[in-house]
Amino acid sequence: MKISQNSGVPIYQQISDYFRGEILEGRIEQSEYLPSIRGLAKELKISVITTIKAYEQLESEGLVTAVQGKGYYVNAQDTEMLREQHVRKVEDALMDAIRFAKIAKMSDRELVDTLKTLQKLDNE
Repeated sequence: MKISQNSGVPIYQQISDYFRGEILEGRIEQSEYLPSIRGLAKELKISVITTIKAYEQLESEGLVTAVQGKGYYVNAQDTEMLREQHVRKVEDALMDAIRFAKIAKMSDRELVDTLKTLQKLDNE
């Protein structure tokens, strides 16, 4: 897992985004446990509270469940429904981007190029 202190994205969000992707893409399967809160915090050299916040976010989305004394395990997923929820969020964000691009008088090409550049930066 790659965490960036300077990305502008909160660390807890980076952690939950990482695990969300792993779960939705099937790399972490149903009933598997996520790394322990303390273990992950130590590995990433971050606060336990940050790790808890990330795991609680995943729990609020229905991706994982907390088990007292054992940690967080992955729930069974309706991956198609979850994917649709995320597609809707992407569409909403892109509609916002289009509105702001119009205000900034960006061309369609500039908007698309900006999206491609941001995708490349995110994949680094």
